Amino acid sequence: MFLSASVGVGHSSAANAVCAALDDIVPGSQTLVVDSYRYAALVVSRVVSNGYLQMVKTIPQMYRYLYDRAERATEVGPFRTWAHQFTAANLHVLIERERPDVVVCTHAFPCGAMAEYKAAYADAPPVVGIVTDFAVHGYWVHGNVDGYAVATEAMRAALIARGVPAERILTSGIPVHPRFSRNGESKDELRRRLGLPEDGPVVLLMGGGLGIGPLERMMRALEHLETQVSAVAIAGRNGRTERRARGVAQRLGLPVKVLGFVENVYDYMHACDVLVTKPGGLTAAEALVAGLPMVLCRPLPGQEERNSRFLVEGECAVRVRRLEELPGALSAVLSDPDRRARMRAAAAALGRPHAAREVGALIARLARVQEEDVA
Repeated sequence: MFLSASVGVGHSSAANAVCAALDDIVPGSQTLVVDSYRYAALVVSRVVSNGYLQMVKTIPQMYRYLYDRAERATEVGPFRTWAHQFTAANLHVLIERERPDVVVCTHAFPCGAMAEYKAAYADAPPVVGIVTDFAVHGYWVHGNVDGYAVATEAMRAALIARGVPAERILTSGIPVHPRFSRNGESKDELRRRLGLPEDGPVVLLMGGGLGIGPLERMMRALEHLETQVSAVAIAGRNGRTERRARGVAQRLGLPVKVLGFVENVYDYMHACDVLVTKPGGLTAAEALVAGLPMVLCRPLPGQEERNSRFLVEGECAVRVRRLEELPGALSAVLSDPDRRARMRAAAAALGRPHAAREVGALIARLARVQEEDVA
């Protein structure tokens, strides 16, 4: 059983990638992906989900302050403890009905709820936490979680420093669908199939799965490039953003294909020359595996700012502090083939195409141990 959270698409994408890997590792295995907020108190769901989205859009400085303060905290606050305990009690009915061999959490909130569940119920299944960013927040850390999958050795060291036994931590990378790895189809063939221009650079613009990134301003920046380009703008699940992006595309003096949520993001990543995006953990991990250079805009405070730092230090991405800097940064990448080649190589070096399978193998091992203990 995978417990996700309805704040962005990445948490569910990671769960689905591991589900697919498990089906190969253990043929006939059954998986279930559940939104953990359905089992939280209404106030928690609204504050953590809706409140989070509103805060990062309207008062990002406040969210950054709360994020950093929570990271430094040495004790769990009473509200969070109550929220985890309340959710654990609600999950009990589901877990008793489904009887999962392992519960896998792709967000820190259900990981905390399952830590409380394990403390309350003696027959609790093993719990695995999959961290879907390139830094690990203290909210993930619980003494009774059976396994963690993290993206980097630095994250592993951070968990060990907080008291998590080293043998419980797998440095797997962030799980992504295997099709983000290069396949046999050439870029020209992909562009023909996707209806994209075969000549000249093509820029991929993404505003995140919920469409809260500055997609329209990214699109308008393309008119100020020194190089003539084409573009694909993916608006995600935000219908309002998609409609507004289509309006902007009609007024631009260059070809832009606007899409809503698509299942085959990997095709567009392989067909394009550079990705302009806010640095969500899953989007960045997918681009790394695809070997796609990135220009990072407007990271959300907290985890996305840390993702930006990791990607820029890894030399596979450049970050613009203000959107006015985007045309210059993007032109610098597009006009220098050698630089793009170095960024592609750096991205491929950081990418972990087999992460989903490694995490799936960890889950399968814990399931076998659970079955043996029950027997």
